[in-house]
Amino acid sequence: MPRIHVAIPAYTQFEATIPVRITDLNYGAHLGNDALLSILHEARIQLLRHFGYSELAFGGVGLIMADVAIAYKGESFYGDILTVKMAFDDFSRYGFDITYQVLNQDGKEVARAKTGMLCFDYKARKLVSLPGEVKAKIETKTGGIL
Repeated sequence: MPRIHVAIPAYTQFEATIPVRITDLNYGAHLGNDALLSILHEARIQLLRHFGYSELAFGGVGLIMADVAIAYKGESFYGDILTVKMAFDDFSRYGFDITYQVLNQDGKEVARAKTGMLCFDYKARKLVSLPGEVKAKIETKTGGIL
C-alpha cells in the first residue's frame, strides 16, 4: 500500500515550540493522532499571528482547512518539547498549503504534515480569492526563519 508523502520545503518561515501534555497521550502512552492535529492547529495559529493574521482575519477574508495529510515518523511522549517548523507553499488562486515538520527536543522527526488552506467568506459561505497583499507577504521564501 502506498504511503502518504509530505514534502518539506528547504525553507522555514516560522517555528513554534509546543510541549506534549499528559492529555495528548493515547492508550499506547504516546502522542495520539488527534492530539497531533490539535498541536498542528496551535502551531498554525502562532504562524498566522507571526505574520499579523488569524484564521478569521486574513487580509479581509477568513481561512478554512480543505484537507490535511499527516505522515508519522516516530513516537512522542509526555514531557517532550516539540518544535514545529512551518512554511507556506503551493499557492493557488484561492489558497495555499502550510507544511509542518515536527521534531522532538532531540531533533528526532515525529511527523510531517500539510494542511490545504482556502480563503473563505464566512458570511457568504463561499470561497474567495487569496488577497494579493497577503500572498506577497507570506510567499517570501528564505533559507532561515523570517
